[in-house]
Amino acid sequence: MAAEDWGSQLLEEPMFILENGEVYRNPTEVKMSQIVMPCHANHCAELSVGQLLKWMDSTACLSAERHAGCSCVTASVDDIHFEHTISVGQVVHIKAKVNRAFTSSMEVGIVVSCEDLFSDQQCKVCHAFATFVARRTEAGKVQLKQVIPHTQAEQMEYSLAAERRRMRLIHAEIITDLLSSSSSQTTPECEEYQVAVPAERTRVESVELVLPPHANHQVSTFGGQIMAWMENVATIAASRLCNAHPTLRTIDMFHFRGPSHIGDRLVLKAIVNNAFKKSMEVGVCAEAYQGGEPLRHINSAFMTFEVLDHDKKPRTLPHIRPEPVDGKRRLKEAIARKKIRLDRKYIISCKQTEVPLSVPWEPSNQMYLSYNNVSALKLLSAHGNWVLTSEKNKVSLYTLEENQKLCFKVEMHVNVPAEQVFVLLSDLRRRKEWDGHYEECEVIIQADEDDTIYQVVTPSVRRGGKDQEFIMLASRRRPCDPSEPYLIALRSVTLPTHPPTEDLNRGEVLCAGFSILEESDNLTKITYYNQATPGILQYISTDIAGLSSRFYSSFSSCSEFLERNRDGLASHSPSDL
Repeated sequence: MAAEDWGSQLLEEPMFILENGEVYRNPTEVKMSQIVMPCHANHCAELSVGQLLKWMDSTACLSAERHAGCSCVTASVDDIHFEHTISVGQVVHIKAKVNRAFTSSMEVGIVVSCEDLFSDQQCKVCHAFATFVARRTEAGKVQLKQVIPHTQAEQMEYSLAAERRRMRLIHAEIITDLLSSSSSQTTPECEEYQVAVPAERTRVESVELVLPPHANHQVSTFGGQIMAWMENVATIAASRLCNAHPTLRTIDMFHFRGPSHIGDRLVLKAIVNNAFKKSMEVGVCAEAYQGGEPLRHINSAFMTFEVLDHDKKPRTLPHIRPEPVDGKRRLKEAIARKKIRLDRKYIISCKQTEVPLSVPWEPSNQMYLSYNNVSALKLLSAHGNWVLTSEKNKVSLYTLEENQKLCFKVEMHVNVPAEQVFVLLSDLRRRKEWDGHYEECEVIIQADEDDTIYQVVTPSVRRGGKDQEFIMLASRRRPCDPSEPYLIALRSVTLPTHPPTEDLNRGEVLCAGFSILEESDNLTKITYYNQATPGILQYISTDIAGLSSRFYSSFSSCSEFLERNRDGLASHSPSDL
């Protein structure tokens, strides 16, 4: 996710000792360990993904109910990428805990690892984030209590959960926009291939009668059971394309549209939507009915499969011939979803060391870049081992050296309300009023109310050298609760309309921005963070070495700028800037 692997914080956490000497354990944490038996496995002697999904959903539900104190149901599950298969005889470890609670819903983080009892080795299998909703009680709608993070890792996940929720809420809108734009694009006709498998051949339909063993303790069909049935028909569809046993790699984010109960007939349908060179997308739908009532849509999902050779490398897949009408639509939509899938995996799920400094920006990946931008700043600010380098004029400079990277932060306090500071610092065009490093700044794209792309020109530090140019995405966030800061996150992006030129050196920003925390009505703590890149380090290296105080002068000017304008924008909304 963003700047770090989404589940890395959940896998390994340092021991936290309470004041009474006891080892702290998250009160919502639930663990499950299962040894994989032949009855849990497919014909390759590997754990069925459907069985794993049942265990994951069960563990996460128990965690959610431990926090809520009442029954909970699965509302959605984010993308799941399976990194390893699990063999018979190995042990599956599942850990789930509530990261953050909202009004009646909560995010539960799930981490799955496997253990080989003979070699004593463990590896990560997957991680996921599921949203659970507390069911109404006789007293009415449930108001969940807030999660109180204690450790640094918990604080980080608590903060990032708000960003993930923001992305979930507009995920359907992103998909709709991209699919509608893809409808106008031309797609090569699969009929031109001499050998192509008809999509109709991969169609699968199966019905399941929901019995008491399939229901949870709330007498509703277990969400994990539905996911297992869906995985089963999707695997059959994928097998028909390649005449081999496929391996499930990814399940896209999905939402449960409605409940199912004991006595329902669950109709499951699957078909291969498109076959790419090394992978295929299978669409699967679950609908329910009782008696003569019409079908109720329960869930839809898109699953990506690969077929591995003897060396565990993906095999080349046969082409697919779509059905005349709906088949062509599904084929085009699968191409669009693949684009989104790659954006999410490339931008969100990669570790920071694997993400290039500048990522191409386009409307289809805007939300994921914005998420990455804000999450990277939150992760940088969560580090607790900053070293105070120097302090002058109530401006403190800290540094952090980690993994051969240098980061720095600058802290100061101003007697200006946090909201006003946020509004003033959000508009980068005004930064040249206090920062001598900003020579020119103009808006290139106003993506939405919270995301703006700027072109910034800074002077060269060498006499006679070229000025530097930065193309930066600025993402703003207001706090979800009073204990959180306002955020202004900055990172470099590339635009085809603004390629590098010979007149300017193209600089890059990996992670930078402001954290603005209201400590009282008129006292605000401002912290500026920057993960130094070669383009940035030249402006701060002498300050870090104690040979210059230019940076302190800049932030003293920032304080004066904020004081001068503390009332100047009181009548303006941020969207007016």
